[in-house]
Amino acid sequence: MSFTPEQFAAAQKANLETLFGLTGKAFESVERLVELNLQVAKASLAEAAETTYAALSVKDAQELLALQAGLLQPAAEKAAAYSRHLYDIMAGSTAELSKVTESTLADNQKKVLALVDNAVKNAPAGSESAVALVKSAVAAANNAYESVHKAAKQASEVAEANFTAITNSAVTATKTATANAAKATKRAAA
Repeated sequence: MSFTPEQFAAAQKANLETLFGLTGKAFESVERLVELNLQVAKASLAEAAETTYAALSVKDAQELLALQAGLLQPAAEKAAAYSRHLYDIMAGSTAELSKVTESTLADNQKKVLALVDNAVKNAPAGSESAVALVKSAVAAANNAYESVHKAAKQASEVAEANFTAITNSAVTATKTATANAAKATKRAAA
């Protein structure tokens, strides 16, 4: 079976629409990343100014230690929040890309199967073994794709769980360190 010029043009148009749609999604993700980083930069600059003024107004070493201890936990929490936002942006982009890819691949699989079925109907007598071989190859390719897709989804879920565990662990460790630093400051003052 051969494609008509109209079918070829329609396929190319669909591919271009998919490409431009994905490009638009990529730019949206970049915009969200830039916006996040600008917010972080503005907040960091304001906090640096505030911290500098606070450091310049300390009267002794104990006040400086207390100031440092007070900055540790919020900084860790902000870093964890930034990481979560960054991960959410990347995960959202990946999910959208995956959805479009799945849809496109499913549509292409249907077209290939229709092409194979049409070729089977028009196959000359005696070519049954070749037809069976082609059908088997198409089925094997589909099964391989589904296996890889499932493995990728599982890997993504494991990565997300690990990211959450690491973030929570870092925040907990920082809280503990902050509490210990505050106790040490109190002991030094006594």
